[in-house]
Amino acid sequence: MSTRPPDSVSAERSEHAGVFSKMAGFAGRHRWTALILWLVVLVGVWVGASRAGDHYRDDYSLPGTQTQQALEVLREHGAQNAWNTVEIVLHDKNGLRGSGTESDVARMLEQVAELPGVVQVRSPYEDESAISSDGTIGYATVVLDRPAEDVPAERTERLLETAREIQTDRLQVELGGGAARKLAEGQGGGAEGAGIFAALVILLFMFGTVIAAGLPVITAVFAVGTTLGIIVLASHQFTIASYSPYVMTLVGLGVGIDYALLIFARYRTELVKGVAPDQASRGALEAAGRTVLFAGCTVIIALLGLVALGLGALRGMALSVALTVLLTMLASLTLLPALLAIFGKRFARQFTERARKRAAKGRAEEGARWRAWGQAVQRRPWAALVVPVVALGALAVPVADLRLGLADAGNDPEGTTSRVAYDLLAEGFGPGFNGPLVIVADGGEGGDAVRAAQAAADTLGDTPGIAMVNDPFPTEDGAAAMVIAVPKTAPQDTATKELVHRLRDDVLPKVTERTDVTYLVGGATASVVDFSDSIEGRMPLFVVIVIGLSVVLLMAVFRSVLIPLKAAVLNLLSVGAALGAVALVFQHGWFGAEPGPIEAFLPTMIFAIVFGLSMDYEIFLVSRMREEWLRSKDAAKAVREGLAHTGAVVTAAGAVMIVVFGAFMLSQDRMLRQFGFGLAVAIFIDAVVIRCLILPAAMRLMGRHAWWLPRVLARALPEVKVEKH
Repeated sequence: MSTRPPDSVSAERSEHAGVFSKMAGFAGRHRWTALILWLVVLVGVWVGASRAGDHYRDDYSLPGTQTQQALEVLREHGAQNAWNTVEIVLHDKNGLRGSGTESDVARMLEQVAELPGVVQVRSPYEDESAISSDGTIGYATVVLDRPAEDVPAERTERLLETAREIQTDRLQVELGGGAARKLAEGQGGGAEGAGIFAALVILLFMFGTVIAAGLPVITAVFAVGTTLGIIVLASHQFTIASYSPYVMTLVGLGVGIDYALLIFARYRTELVKGVAPDQASRGALEAAGRTVLFAGCTVIIALLGLVALGLGALRGMALSVALTVLLTMLASLTLLPALLAIFGKRFARQFTERARKRAAKGRAEEGARWRAWGQAVQRRPWAALVVPVVALGALAVPVADLRLGLADAGNDPEGTTSRVAYDLLAEGFGPGFNGPLVIVADGGEGGDAVRAAQAAADTLGDTPGIAMVNDPFPTEDGAAAMVIAVPKTAPQDTATKELVHRLRDDVLPKVTERTDVTYLVGGATASVVDFSDSIEGRMPLFVVIVIGLSVVLLMAVFRSVLIPLKAAVLNLLSVGAALGAVALVFQHGWFGAEPGPIEAFLPTMIFAIVFGLSMDYEIFLVSRMREEWLRSKDAAKAVREGLAHTGAVVTAAGAVMIVVFGAFMLSQDRMLRQFGFGLAVAIFIDAVVIRCLILPAAMRLMGRHAWWLPRVLARALPEVKVEKH
């Protein structure tokens, strides 16, 4: 028995303690200070955010694209409001030219013209083309003083209320256009609460007590709540999209609970071994805390890679989500150890007592089932590897035909004014009417812009795929002119995208040869085409950069060549299968979903987030395998023991994220449903199929070679220790 005093033992431990162990010790000693500081920051940020209010802005600028060039030409020549319109849609089964209807509409439009932010109102009776051929459906165009994304919802609501003052049982009045869609936004729809409740249930089954189950959730809520307040304040200085808070909440809750769970599960394991609570906290953070740090940094790096894509709509959201991951990581490494110190003695009694009762009843030791599962996989590794890989590969096939786009009013919930207006306009004027193309003729100095635009209009009238072409109208200075061309197909139809490319690449260049005038194809539909093309073109480079950085990181962590390459392939497989499932459900309409395009930024966001989270499980699981490998040099045993110690935690962590992400399927917002579904499927595949089946099979087949690293790379790479010795 050692005769050294406790102080000397403690000093020796402190001397050899790592950074994470010291962090846990500091948070434990100053537990109440840490908790109060987090609480003060949370409350303080939200006091400031409540006073300042949010100023979210949706930046859809696309530098270098024809859509952006067309918009800049119109601004240069004084027609900057040409696209800032909404439509007051009128429907009367007895005809809009009936007695009293025309005068009621005229009176209503006069009132609308007096509303704040309204620049101009064009009556449907001024243009025969604004009333359908049967006379039952028409629209008035309202020109606003700013783009739709910048129009306050209060102004749009007031405009709709003013327009509906003439609505009767006979006359239906709806509001269409981008600004009107804000009135249909359902956002999270309580999905956050449903996800948290489901996560609590899973954690309660895992840990057996409400307090233990609540700590990972509390940690995540503190981090996400603080980040949301910061983003509200930051929205006044930076361009942050209006949907960023919902994506942040979705990712932050899942990641935050997941990170805290990995640390807490290791903490419980240490307590069951009989380790004192303060030392258990140190050990948990020294082991699982490293995993959280590296996994969080991987997610952040991947998200920051989206900033490099140069797309305004993604920058603010990517930075917001990256900040969310950063704060959830910091909360797991600082707030959680403080909470563990507060409840440590209670947890020590509860967890050790449960372990004794389990042993007294003759139940198998914890991890025995996972150890048996690992042995079963190792007996037939080829079957465990090939069958699921083929299945996931088949699920990923639809990605080859992925149709990217952006949701429009046709995807809004049924019964909303924007959706009803969309359907009425499609019924009265054809499916392409909701996605007109704006052709801008830049006449230049002294050029006859109207004549040049008319030449384009004549050609467009004879072009297949064009249903209608309006007469050209000039800008204020006459140096440019516009032509509105209505496609025969709906905005989200593949044929419409092909039409845009055909006009730009073939039809209009031939007109330019005759007129020597530059023609630009713009408008909302063309901007979606440009946005999708921009992402498709830059996605390969983004994927290569993220995979390359991840492979180098894992080489440094595991001192291996095959493990990082295997991880990269499996992560790509899980992302591909998840996107394939998204395509089947939301693009092809499986399980009753409304068919349509996949949100253009969704593949990049899912790839960035899932790739990082996959590294989370990879590092957590394989680091335990490496611990056993370094101890026993038995490759097969290393796989079994690693799975025995981490299988339950990885599965529980995956289940938590699945229910949090899956809860967003309850949202009314199509983008959030796609995002939540894609992340839930990806995590299910990664946590269940890959980590518990494919990975142990692959590690068994690689055997000792899994831990091989050439001497040249061993000397070049820094050694990053994740496993606990």
